[in-house]
Amino acid sequence: MCYIKDMENLQKRTLTYSITSGDAGDRIQDFLKHRRFPKAVLSQLKRNPDGICLEAGEAKEPYRDGNMPIFPYGKGQPLFRRMAEGEILQVIICEEKTPSLQLTPVPCDLDVIYEDEDLLVVNKPAGMSIHPSIRHYEDSLANALLYRTRSLGEEDMVFRCINRLDKETSGLTILAKHMLSAAILSQDVSRHEIHRTYVALVENPGEDGKVLDETGKIDLPIGRADASAILRCIDPKEGQPAVTYYRSLPQREGISPVLLKLGTGRTHQIRVHMKAIGHPLPGDYLYHPVYDRVKRVPLHSIRLTFRHPVTGEMLDLFAPFPQELLDLTDLTQEELKAEILNFSKLFPGVVDDR
Repeated sequence: MCYIKDMENLQKRTLTYSITSGDAGDRIQDFLKHRRFPKAVLSQLKRNPDGICLEAGEAKEPYRDGNMPIFPYGKGQPLFRRMAEGEILQVIICEEKTPSLQLTPVPCDLDVIYEDEDLLVVNKPAGMSIHPSIRHYEDSLANALLYRTRSLGEEDMVFRCINRLDKETSGLTILAKHMLSAAILSQDVSRHEIHRTYVALVENPGEDGKVLDETGKIDLPIGRADASAILRCIDPKEGQPAVTYYRSLPQREGISPVLLKLGTGRTHQIRVHMKAIGHPLPGDYLYHPVYDRVKRVPLHSIRLTFRHPVTGEMLDLFAPFPQELLDLTDLTQEELKAEILNFSKLFPGVVDDR
């Protein structure tokens, strides 16, 4: 609910829509549903008397809905009101400026790939956790984001991470700037509408001397290993379904870059699946702690494609493959990007679920 006495403690985002001939006659709530507003946000707007504002704009007259009364223009519009062509609809999303955690701002130069009023996409470095933890209270993405917003003179925002990467995995991470974008993006995750592509380096030939197939599908259930809170393993009896699609690229000195898409999003899925078929990730401290060539988990979220939560525009974002990993291949960044675009054509409709 946004009805708060301390109005200075509010964070607002105002969206403005011009009602076209195709929208004429639509109820406000249906108009917003077509723009992917979740039920929870619509409910919040019902409770907020200033959340919906309708002005005449270029409309000749209000839309007449049978015997329904015609409400005056301005704020406090009911969601069941039908709109006329030329009217201007304003939706005000507001919430208390209360950060999710009591955080310490810590200097860090975040690699921002995309930013606007509604979301932020960063290229998270390996070794950075998403949230603070007992042993890493001040070196998380949340700490770095707080430092960035304050150093830019911006307001603190509730930390809302949409696609969480493992601490040791680098790459594209989406942060929502307000309640609406977070709700829509989370909804898109559950509907399998946020597409991710990963690149990993794997042992090839593998542990048994076999060469990795050029393309493949790994369909093996994953569960906790020995009731561990961290480790995962292949568990045919009690594990959750897990599917990974991959394409391997030419190897160099026993290491191949592999392009991956997920059919599910289990914890450590790529790392566990690649080890299960005999091609583990070198430098993976949990599943293959061999550090002669790679000093970190060589896994990177390199591409994200998704619809913008407010504008509906399709975003197609890339984060360069870390140079220390790229140097272990025969590829350039441009060649790798071309391979990724070709890989996506091999599996149309295959998306990950978180």
